[in-house]
Amino acid sequence: MLFQRLIWAALAVALGVGSLQSALYQWKAVPLIVAAEQFEGQKADTAPVAAAMAGTHAEGHGHGDEHPHDHGHAPGHAHTHSHDAAGGATPWAPQDGAERTFWTWVANVLHSLSMAVLVLVAMSAFVLRRGAPRHALALPLGAACAGWLSLSLWPSLGLAAELPGMDAGPLQMRQAWWLLAAGSAAAACACAAFGRAPWRWLPAAALLALPLAVGAPEMADPFAGFGPEARGTLAQLQQDFIATTDWLAASLWLSLGLGCGLAFRWLAPALPALAGHQRPHPLTSEAG
Repeated sequence: MLFQRLIWAALAVALGVGSLQSALYQWKAVPLIVAAEQFEGQKADTAPVAAAMAGTHAEGHGHGDEHPHDHGHAPGHAHTHSHDAAGGATPWAPQDGAERTFWTWVANVLHSLSMAVLVLVAMSAFVLRRGAPRHALALPLGAACAGWLSLSLWPSLGLAAELPGMDAGPLQMRQAWWLLAAGSAAAACACAAFGRAPWRWLPAAALLALPLAVGAPEMADPFAGFGPEARGTLAQLQQDFIATTDWLAASLWLSLGLGCGLAFRWLAPALPALAGHQRPHPLTSEAG
């Protein structure tokens, strides 16, 4: 019963939050993305140069042209272009307009669903571990703030949002640092929320400092291959895009906190230890 209520509550929150995020995304982020896409045709293709350099390197080692596709430094681009030129199948992408808007809404709802599950699970775990706080909004907003800190703010300190099509650092290094930053921040929030000892703030602070001490991977020039005029315009679009994604992330977690606070009124009575707790949660007193 508890699991079913959790999923239905998270789905209800996700439909509302995902729809709101889709509207905000269309309003704030899509114009920046469309503006950046206008410059994609102006980017110099560095894949042939890299492939030629790799081929020269291979000939110097006596391999010749036995495996010409194994030596390119940009295999994704070279491979895709060769298949397109040969008339092969290209990856599917939604068409601009209603189709793209619909699939963006689906992606936002699914993302909101996963985040709502995390928030509701965190709220339930806190109530079972520490009991209900005195203020009704303290629990949902606290869980939402922990999610925002762990999955948005802390990783963004080293890995800022990037416009589509821009170059970045090595993917595996960026993924590893993102996981380190998100995991350290989540562990710090867990220490602060579930710990009881006064010194719990020390390991929490150390966990927050860990990814900053390690340092984010060095980023590549995101505007490599563009001319001076395009670089200036794209740099401004990038700054606007970073500010927009930060604002959208904050609105996502705020709406998740408020939505999960309402949904928790229906979910909380299914928690096995809540009924006998001396101080029931204010959000559940009416739901009884």
